[in-house]
Amino acid sequence: MKFSTRARYGTKALLELSLRWGKGPVLLKDIAQRQEIPLQYLEHLIRPLVQAGIIKSTRGARGGISLLKPPREVILSEVIQLLEGSIAPVACVDNPELYPRSDRCVTHDIWAEVKKAMDGVLKSTTFEDLVERQKEKWNLKQPKDRQKQCVNGRDMEKKR
Repeated sequence: MKFSTRARYGTKALLELSLRWGKGPVLLKDIAQRQEIPLQYLEHLIRPLVQAGIIKSTRGARGGISLLKPPREVILSEVIQLLEGSIAPVACVDNPELYPRSDRCVTHDIWAEVKKAMDGVLKSTTFEDLVERQKEKWNLKQPKDRQKQCVNGRDMEKKR
């Protein structure tokens, strides 16, 4: 199962907002730059997140986007569901009536177990968890005399 670019970029954008929780709105162009997300794509991506009440958009000189609730209250599964839809590896897991023999099909059972396992991980992960994991990665890779930022799995030096 592969998540779409939409789900991956949406998660990265919300992680960026979570890392800056409580510091005011963040400009879309800054998120796009730090996370290497095309700005136009990001502009379209935030609409469903605003509509779902996960983030808010603020206009004006000090505008940008920000989380509406603390990162500990934003669950990864709700974001993935919103941006991706079902994570079932095959359609019959969500709709057994699509395949009349699903109750006798052993592979159906395996796909259902895969979905259940993925749901478990996504439902038990908050954006606060992701922030903590990100900070751990930075601390493991970061020399004490300079600060680095992780972008697409690469370290980019951040000038002071």
